Parts: sequence; C-alpha cells; structure tokens
Amino acid sequence: MSEQIFYPNPEFAKDARIPSMEAYWELQNRAIEDYEGFWKGFADDKIDWLEPYDTILDESNAPFYKWFSNGKLNVSNQCIDRHLADKADQNAIIFEGDNGDVKHITYSQLSEHVNKMANLLKNKFGVKKGDRVVLYMPMIPEATYAMLACSRIGAIHSIVFGGFSADALRDRIEDAEAKIVITADGAFRKGKPYMLKNVVDDALESGCESIEAVLVVKRNHEEIKWVEGRDYSYNELIDAESTECPFEPMDSEDPLFLLYTSGSTGKPKGVQHSTAGYILWAQMTMEWVFDLRKDDVFWCTADIGWITGHTYIVYGPLSAGGTTVMFEGVPTYPDAGRAWKMVQEHNITQFYTAPTLIRLLHKVGEDEPEKYDLSTLRVLGTVGEPIDPPAWKWYYEAIGKSRCSIVDTYWQTETGGHVISPLPGATPIKPACATFALPGIIAEVMEEDGTPTPVGEKGFMCITRPWPSMIRTIWNDPERFKKSYFGDCKKDGEPVYFTGDGAMVDKDGYITITGRTDDVLNVSGHRIGTAEIESAIKHVSSVAVSAVVGKPHEIKGEEVFAYIVLKEEGLSADEVKAEINSVIKKEIGAIALCDEVVIVPDVPKTRSGKIMRRILRSIAKGEEITQDTSTLEDPSIVPTIEKIVNSRG
Repeated sequence: MSEQIFYPNPEFAKDARIPSMEAYWELQNRAIEDYEGFWKGFADDKIDWLEPYDTILDESNAPFYKWFSNGKLNVSNQCIDRHLADKADQNAIIFEGDNGDVKHITYSQLSEHVNKMANLLKNKFGVKKGDRVVLYMPMIPEATYAMLACSRIGAIHSIVFGGFSADALRDRIEDAEAKIVITADGAFRKGKPYMLKNVVDDALESGCESIEAVLVVKRNHEEIKWVEGRDYSYNELIDAESTECPFEPMDSEDPLFLLYTSGSTGKPKGVQHSTAGYILWAQMTMEWVFDLRKDDVFWCTADIGWITGHTYIVYGPLSAGGTTVMFEGVPTYPDAGRAWKMVQEHNITQFYTAPTLIRLLHKVGEDEPEKYDLSTLRVLGTVGEPIDPPAWKWYYEAIGKSRCSIVDTYWQTETGGHVISPLPGATPIKPACATFALPGIIAEVMEEDGTPTPVGEKGFMCITRPWPSMIRTIWNDPERFKKSYFGDCKKDGEPVYFTGDGAMVDKDGYITITGRTDDVLNVSGHRIGTAEIESAIKHVSSVAVSAVVGKPHEIKGEEVFAYIVLKEEGLSADEVKAEINSVIKKEIGAIALCDEVVIVPDVPKTRSGKIMRRILRSIAKGEEITQDTSTLEDPSIVPTIEKIVNSRG
C-alpha cells in the first residue's frame, strides 16, 4: 500500500489552480530564487491594502520576524466587505445544528451580524483595539460573528475550546488579561443540551480580575445563573445595535488572535498570530490545497476552539469568498450516516476531517456511504495526525469513489496554515504521506546541526526560512518562544524553526511525518502536553510520582497511558484511575483523561532524576527495549515494569 501511487483525476487537474507538478515546481523554484518577490506578488494580489507596506520581510530581530511592515488592512474587510459587491446574496455560512436545524447566512447577512456585534462590543463594553476578548463558545454562528467582530474593531480574540475545564479557562483568561468573556448558555450534543455558562462562572469565582463583563448567547435556553452587573444577554442587546460599523485599519503585524496550545512545561502557550501574514496564507492554502471555487461548499469538521477551526472554518473559506459549513453536533449522531447525509443535502464539495473520525466512521458505519449521493465531493482532506493506510484506502474508495484527491495536510497551531500537503490537481499521492512542502515553504528534514538526514532515516522536521503566517511570539513570554521553536536546530550556524516533529524523506523526495519528538501527545488530533497532565495528577493526594506517555489507539491515534507510583499501597489501579481522571477533568478537561493507569513501584530515572519516558513509551507499546539502561539510577526497574504491564493481558 505504501508504495502505491495515486495520480490526480485528469478531469479535475485540467482546471485546478496548480494543475501539475511542473506548475508546482515553477512556483517553488520562484520562491527559492526570489523569496521576497514571491511573497510580494501574492500579498499584492490577495490582500486589499488600506495603506501599502514598505518592507516585505524584516529579519533584523530574528526570530521575531516581521512581514509587510507598516502596511494597513483589516481582516473583517478581507472576509466580508470586499465580497459584498458580487457575493452579497451568496451563502457565507451554512449552519446545521445538532437537531438538524439549518440556517443559511449570506455575506450580506454576515456583514450585518458582525457589524452589530462589533458595535455592541465597542458601545456597551468599551472594547477597543488591543483589548483581549476570550471566547468560550459552542459551534454556532455567533462564534464566527464574535471572531470577525473582534477583528473588525482591532480587539485580539482568544478562543478556548468548549471542552476545557473551568481551571483551564481561568488560566487562559488570566494569562491574556482578557477584558470580556463571550460564551453561551450551552448547546446541544447527541440530542441533549450541555452547559457552558456554568463553567465560566466557576472560572471567574477566583482570580480573573481583568474581566469586566460576560456576554451570553442563549442557544439551548436552559436555566443559568446571572450575575448582576457582570452578565449580559446577547439576544436582548444585539437588536438595538446598528448594522453599520467602520472597520479599524490594522498594521500588518498587529496581533489578530491568541490561541493557547499545550506545551512540554505544563503551562499553556499563548501562540500569537499577526494580521496580514496569517490571512494571506489562510486564503492561499484554501485556494491551493482545496482548490476552493466560487460555488464550492466547504466543510471542515473541527471545532473553532482549535487552529483548524480558525483557519479552515472561518478565516480561510471566508477570505477566499467561499461557503463554509458550521456543524454543532457529532458526525455519528443520530447514526453513522450523519456526515454523508450532510454532504448530500448541502452539496458539499470539500470535506476536511481528522483520521480519528475517519477510523470511527469506518468502524461503526462501513457501508453507510453507499446510501448517499456523494458525487458533489471534489477534494477530501485529513488533519491533526498522520493517516494510516487502511483508513486512507476506505476514505479514498468509499467516500471519494476513487476519483477525489486526498490532501493529507501537515501543519500546526504555530504555522497558521498548511505547510506540507499534496495539491489535489498536481501531486501523485503516496497514502499516509504528507508529500511535499507547499510553494514558498522551505522545509527540510535535518539533523540538529543542519546536516540533511539520509534518505529513509528519521530526522527533525524544520522550516528554514521565515514565512508570513508563522507564530510571532508567545504572549508575554518571548524567551519561551525562542527556546520552544528556535532552540534545537541550526542551519549554517543560525537557529531555524523546529516543528517538534520527526520526519523522513524517501528516494522520491516525499516527506512522511513520524510523530512528536517531545513529550506532547496527539489524542484525536489534539495536542496535549504530558507535563500538563502530570501537573494535574500532582493534585491527587495518593500519588507520589506520575509519568504520562502516549500509546497507539485504533480510533484516537494516541491514548493517555499513565504510570503511577503511590505513596502507600492499598488502592487498586481502577480506584486510582477514577481519582486521577476526576482531577484531570476539573483541571484540563475530558479530552485529557487517562485511558490506562498502571501502578508501578518506581519509574526509570537517570541519576540526575530525569524520567526516561522513551523507555516507558516503548513498554506501553509492547516494543523491545533498545535504549541503553545502564545509566539509569536503578536499571532493574525496567524489567519489573515490563512484567507488570505484560501481566495485565
């Protein structure tokens, strides 16, 4: 399977934006030969500049790169206003609720909704340029209105995934020093209401002194607590606002949003993205990777709480003038045909999801796609983790009917958009392979000193030239930014961006991502720091030591596997697991719950006290221990742990 090559559909390729590998290499060689000129051409073509920039790329304070210095633009204008002349009546958003309710929101209607919310934020709550606004929202249109309203008035939004706990929400509010929280009473999931406002209430019980107000969208209309003078109803206030709101001219390098991602130190990192570089690449990748056209309907199944939702539900499709689908529910409810029913009913042309969901839909509804008309699909995409060959094959044959290209996209919160991906009209695809860097992205698999890694061997996945949509810094922590991303690999003696992932290049130059090289798990496409989980486990009084690793899981990709040393004997693994997960759910959220807990007498440590997680990871996977254990404080602990894990069957 891995050696089989699938070529683009010739009918699709002839009209694709990048129709051949010759066209791809023409673009990439242009970038290599004239890097700044390459980006200037696209910036001038894609962005509606309010004032021109004077410098394309400023590298004088590396790695704090600046792009299109002193240019002025507004992202809300890029996504809405400039489309109104010829797309006012085109659907911008198709919303489908968990219970099947559907709303079609045109670009004209989107403009009115966003302007009214922007005015509400300005006039009622005094939100101004540079203020931080935290969104803790379900997948409803008002979440998009809030994002675009913030960009319209120059506020910096920071979305916190609705599955995160009150403690995790509080941490992010406090780090961003947010002025206001926008939330909802709750939403619907699998036919039942769930609540969000109560989590906000818990988060604000202590700390969060910067918060002046909470704006609540009524979605499920369940009873909630209202705090006088702090909580306000969006539904009751919004109608009084004007549908006209001038957009704020923003500098190219003004922050557009913060998005907190798990790190290896336990403290979430506030990834800061700029205005011009981010929106430019969001549009370019929509057009190149998905070949988005005027009449296309694009569905990304992610949540807006993750970077995938930012770039490929909101900013990418709308900046490109397309129609984007927002889905509140679960693609397996009320049955495993829900996703394919939506493709049929909304005439969806591009479908973008995670391998986790593909594996699940294959497992619980292998024959469901045959019941629906999927002929409108043109491009299929995957995101979040490498897709395994069996899932790729089912996706290609059962969903794409062996005619749709699969774009296996590789990127990160920090990259802003795709950096390595097939092009649907150009790239011969090797299943489960990310293929080639996109034009303008100078990606190399290398050793720490910049030496190219030999063909077929694992190396470090690096990007050796700055690019417009890259992370600008970590909010309020520039030193951590440099250490996290520019502290591991060098080329020609200068630090370069290291993704944190390993990769291999084959004899044809194809890049395959091999997974994380640090202590970050990828659970259902969500990156979770092991240190963050271990930090939560420290609150369990019976636990002396914990070491968390990832273990392959057929649906989620990775599961959370915890080795636990107890302070005293007496508790069973099930009892400890229940106690640990109760704390993790409160501290982080349900996405980080431990799937397996093993009680061990000790963990393998070096004489300096460092836990050797590579050994623990190998044991969890059932692999042979090939690492040198002679430097451990107690080498005998390794076979002891192996015996305990293997005895569990």
